[in-house]
Parts: sequence; structure tokens; C-alpha cells
Amino acid sequence: MQIAWHAFTPWTSLAGGMLIGLAAAMLILFNGRIAGISGIVGGLLRPRTGDVAWRLAFLAGLLASPLLYLLFHALPEAQIAAGTPALTLAGLLVELGVRYGAGCTSGHGVCGLSRGSPRSLAATATFMAAGFVTVYLLRHALG
Repeated sequence: MQIAWHAFTPWTSLAGGMLIGLAAAMLILFNGRIAGISGIVGGLLRPRTGDVAWRLAFLAGLLASPLLYLLFHALPEAQIAAGTPALTLAGLLVELGVRYGAGCTSGHGVCGLSRGSPRSLAATATFMAAGFVTVYLLRHALG
């Protein structure tokens, strides 16, 4: 195993994590809402009066952030080592996990853990373990 030291970016990663934490904190402090993407998008699929604008604004910020990044740097090249069938299956499995886990990685992993939620700790431990096992099986056991 070799480490790609050129891809080791602790300061950029720290800044990104701080921005995610700041956005999640601002959403819960000013709007009383959890920054879980599946819940935000799900709320747009079953809209309620007075509940759409903040959801659209949050999603617009997510979509606009790469454009803002482009003002300062080129976007990194995307390298996906899987085909369309594998990506489709992975997306369906993630959605299944989101439904059974009552939330996504951003809702449980970022917001739930920071609030000390035992349910979010269990959910985060579960999806992290599933990810570790999947990578091990696909890259090492199955080749």
C-alpha cells in the first residue's frame, strides 16, 4: 500500500470541515433544522407551506459551491472506477440504508454526532463498518 502524499491536504480538508460544521450549526441555530440532505430533498418532494424556500436556498448553496471554487482553482478530475450498473446498485443500496436508518450520512454523521445522539452514533458506526467491509471485499477478497 502506498500513500499518495500529493493528495494529502490537511489544511484544505480542515477548512472544508469547518465550513460544513458552520453551515450545519447556522441551519440548526437560525432555522431549527438538521442539515441532513435526504431530509431536505425529501421535504421538497412533499412540500409544506413556508417550508420550501430554505430548502431550495440550502440546495442552491450546495450546487453553487463548486462554481465559487472555480473562481480560485480548477476542479479536480473525477475518477470513478465503477461502471453504470455498479453505481446504480450502490445508489439504490445507499437509499435503502437512508430509509432504514432514518437519515443520511450528513444528518447522522455531522449533525447527529455533534448533538450526542446515540441513534446517530449507531447509524454512523453501521454505515462506516459497511463501507469498510465493502471496500475490503471488493478490493482485497474479490480482487
